Amino acid sequence: MKRLILGTAGHIDHGKSALVKALTGVDPDRLREEKERGITIELGFAELDLGDEVRFGVVDVPGHEAFVRAMVAGAAGVDVVLLIVAADEGVMPQTREHLAIVELLGVSELVVALTKCDLVEEDWLALVESDVEELLAGTPFAGALQVHTSATTGEGLDDLRDVLKEVATRIEREGTEDLLRLPLDRVFTMQGTGTVVTGTLWSGELRAGEQLRVVPHDLPARVRGVQVHGRDVSTAAAGDRTAVALTGDGADRARVARGATLVNSPHWTPSLMLTARVRLLAATEWMLEHNQRVHVHHGTAEVRARCALLDAASLGPGDVGWVQLRLEEPLAARARDRFVIRAYSPVTTIGGGVVAEVAPPKRRRADRALAERLGAIVEGSPAEAARAAVDLAEWRGISEEALPIHTGWPRSRLEAVQQEDGGFAGFEAAGMLYGSRVRAEAETLVLEAVDRGHAADSLRAGVPRAEIRAALPRWAASQLADAVLERLIEAGLLEAVEGDVRRPGHSPELSGDQAEASERLLALLRDGGLAPPFVDELPEELRTRGDLRSLLRRLEESEVVRQVADGYFVLHTELEAAATRVSEQLAGRSALGPADFREALPVSRKWLIPLLNHLDGRGVTIRRDAGRDVPSGA
Repeated sequence: MKRLILGTAGHIDHGKSALVKALTGVDPDRLREEKERGITIELGFAELDLGDEVRFGVVDVPGHEAFVRAMVAGAAGVDVVLLIVAADEGVMPQTREHLAIVELLGVSELVVALTKCDLVEEDWLALVESDVEELLAGTPFAGALQVHTSATTGEGLDDLRDVLKEVATRIEREGTEDLLRLPLDRVFTMQGTGTVVTGTLWSGELRAGEQLRVVPHDLPARVRGVQVHGRDVSTAAAGDRTAVALTGDGADRARVARGATLVNSPHWTPSLMLTARVRLLAATEWMLEHNQRVHVHHGTAEVRARCALLDAASLGPGDVGWVQLRLEEPLAARARDRFVIRAYSPVTTIGGGVVAEVAPPKRRRADRALAERLGAIVEGSPAEAARAAVDLAEWRGISEEALPIHTGWPRSRLEAVQQEDGGFAGFEAAGMLYGSRVRAEAETLVLEAVDRGHAADSLRAGVPRAEIRAALPRWAASQLADAVLERLIEAGLLEAVEGDVRRPGHSPELSGDQAEASERLLALLRDGGLAPPFVDELPEELRTRGDLRSLLRRLEESEVVRQVADGYFVLHTELEAAATRVSEQLAGRSALGPADFREALPVSRKWLIPLLNHLDGRGVTIRRDAGRDVPSGA
């Protein structure tokens, strides 16, 4: 069954609701005030079953200017628009505004229903048809079919059903494997059921019993039950008019209201910024200036925002430009989503756009490279959009699971083209995708860090990985540096050594300066015997060397010196002689205090205590509560 959404549009009192009732048998005016006033105030819904595997969910929207906000919410997600023009009045102001909104929202198909045809003469009807043709000229809907109807007499209803059925064959919806998204247009409480939310299911499938999230507030919710046009079902599919009974935090009516969205993926990222391509209506009298405040209508949400113009000082009627919307409340949008912009005051529709970046960094200008990448997301193929999104993520990267949100394409389409052309990213690290430019920059930074490490301390066998990770921007994940290291090791540009990395062929060797410094260290240690200067007491020219620890480590590895304690080094021969004296002079004695070791270890307490601790560790002495013992034959 092909499930599509049919939205009505047109001026107040042109017979939209009456035509919907005549087509479907359902009165979409559900509020008492609507019936008393004879106009549609809120969105109305009905179902139009055309057989032959085609079923329309009909969204009847208000026509009065004061209710355009509801019209925007209803038009979002619509597949076909039924533009309704009363034959006795013709094209009116809200007819034009509704048509502009439909065009801004990217609806692909439009059919014109001329209503109340039983009230006019043929020559007048011909004039109205001509006005409608002129209205549609220059829009994507030029030449759209016009059907003469009357909800009172039934004239043209079968013709209209046939036209809608034919139009439906031209529309292809993405499969149900896409991400679930249900923008909420109503939230209410039903006795015996609890909290119920309703909306038109934009994409994916919704099943009873599954765990979902309500964004932008990220509240968990479980689906207790699902209805489609009043029928209990186990599963609702994209295009269905859906009512969902919820439990959990997402059922809290104090926090969940119209404008929220029900989703199943954890990768939706509510954001206070959107980068978008904006077009102003050619007929608007407004200019869009930098930092101008506007109303943004996205799905069923309405938020205020300021417009940061990225490639122009201002936009005039009919102009198109890149704009970053700085939102006053977060939105959970998806790339390629359409939205409408209305002036802050007085509130009137001035333009609209399509989302390119859903969680962007703050941008100030759009240079040519940025504009090309943004354009690839908005109008490119799945592969082009994916490459652009990965490139724009830069050091932050994008997870594969989030790519459908950042490109606007379903996972199935992305996977299909990925298999065909070998992938979108420069490389992958810990499930995150990075662009080829980030890979090249990261490889350069890693190699430079290794070279700096070798230059700073040529005696180290390798450079610690932590030191290399620090060479990448601080906001880059540590896994990125590790992945780059592994790539460079596989390519033979680096090699691993004892947990560190180095350039192939690097071997620790003393430079002339290091050899001289090493000799000075040995002389100081030799002269000091068991009481040489601690490291922090060395002469400044030695103490401040960046490679001092490496010089000491090299002397240790060659068994010239031994480390007794932190910062305390002694010649190996001197230390062994001291251990022998202790064993020979004090063997078999017990409960010895520090003063008892002064003959064998003729140093002050500053060196004596660390020496004794060292000998304890070697078993030359044994520390007990009463003092130290020196074993016989130790």
